[in-house]
Amino acid sequence: MTTTSTTVPRIPFPDLAARIDGALILPTDDEFPHAAQAWNLAVPQRPRAVLHARTAADVVHAVRFAIEHRLPVTAQPGGHGATTALDEALLIRTSALDDIWIDADARVARVGAGVKWGQLQSALDGTGLTGMLGSSPDVTVVGFCLSGGLSWFGRAHGTGAASLRAVELVDAAGTHRWVDDSTDASLMWALRGGGGEFGIVTAVEIALVPAPELAGGRLLFPVEDAPRVWRAFAEVTTVAPRELTLFASVLHFPPIPELPEEIRGRSFCAVDAVLLGGTAALEALLRPIAGAGTVLRSTIGPLRPSTIGDVCEEPVDPSPALTGSGSLVSLDDEVLTALLDRVSDPACGLMQAQVRHLGGAFRDDPARPAACGRVEAEYMAMMLAMAPVPEVIEPAQAAIDAALDVLKPWHGGPLPLSMLGHHDGADIAFAPDTLRRLRDVKESTDPRCVVRGNFPVHGSPAIR
Repeated sequence: MTTTSTTVPRIPFPDLAARIDGALILPTDDEFPHAAQAWNLAVPQRPRAVLHARTAADVVHAVRFAIEHRLPVTAQPGGHGATTALDEALLIRTSALDDIWIDADARVARVGAGVKWGQLQSALDGTGLTGMLGSSPDVTVVGFCLSGGLSWFGRAHGTGAASLRAVELVDAAGTHRWVDDSTDASLMWALRGGGGEFGIVTAVEIALVPAPELAGGRLLFPVEDAPRVWRAFAEVTTVAPRELTLFASVLHFPPIPELPEEIRGRSFCAVDAVLLGGTAALEALLRPIAGAGTVLRSTIGPLRPSTIGDVCEEPVDPSPALTGSGSLVSLDDEVLTALLDRVSDPACGLMQAQVRHLGGAFRDDPARPAACGRVEAEYMAMMLAMAPVPEVIEPAQAAIDAALDVLKPWHGGPLPLSMLGHHDGADIAFAPDTLRRLRDVKESTDPRCVVRGNFPVHGSPAIR
């Protein structure tokens, strides 16, 4: 009897380490477990090596090395949207690519791949402008825009993806170049919301939007007020101007010592708001919601670009969380009753159940051709469950799935990649014709699947 065995080719990583200014960390190094870990601690990552790039030239060397040695390559400054798709890849950390350049007159910003929204927004204070950021200041501009990006200002201006004017990337041939609609229209279309499949991005140029006045904050209520507060929320969203964006949440905080005593082990209902306008106008718009329950705390007031990321009070330290989202065509009493019956009790297994108002410019054709085009849903629901140890991942995911299953009769169509859970596939984020076009762009720009994103458009491609 004869046997055969398959061995993994030895990759000469020391050759790559000698070419770069940054640091290359291998599985044999003590710091590798930390270097390979994503911001989302619930998602295990198993790359072949981790390269901390200091310059765009390091990224060029890394991609060319990956091509030479038939190794998949991926980029990740932090890992809020981590999945297991990067297993066995060369992982490039781009957090050191942190240059920011702003032309306030032209309403344009150029930022490196490692720049977080909080950093860019701080640089925009006093300019009367804002970027198209979402709820977290800790997410990078590049990751947000490449994956679609549902912004606080999307009801007025569309998705974050559509704000992309140009992209600097290292393509699957190892060429470092700027891409825009005039140089490669099909690639730019894919980069606007199609994910990280189409090159290792080193910088982007984005359009900024006017924000001469900003207001926002959170209204916090007892969880028992959720039925009345959420119904008031639903009514306000039917008449809300495009300048106003509202989120409604049920929050169940675990009884752990790391949390402040005032929220530890307690449940609440919250409404978060951001307005392209002044505080008096926002307070008037929120009056029906504030009057629907007992306001325990209000942070409603004027905002600066740098403080928009504080509205939802989301953590910026790495956290072990699972998420899942679903779209909704409406938020009538039947939907609200079904959802609140499922999520109002802490026993539901969720830490947060949130509904976001979409509509407005999300439903318009995007300002620039984008894979993440019109978002037809009027609302979206996002579920979050904590998974601090592997043993609770399965029940946490089951709690998310159970809550989203309740909402399936009101499904409103695809949502951007940025709203997918780590176990979801790109096929649920795009209409079939859009996914086919993305696959065509991938095949024409990267037929060997050298570059790998969090949500591969071909499933789980391997370099060939």
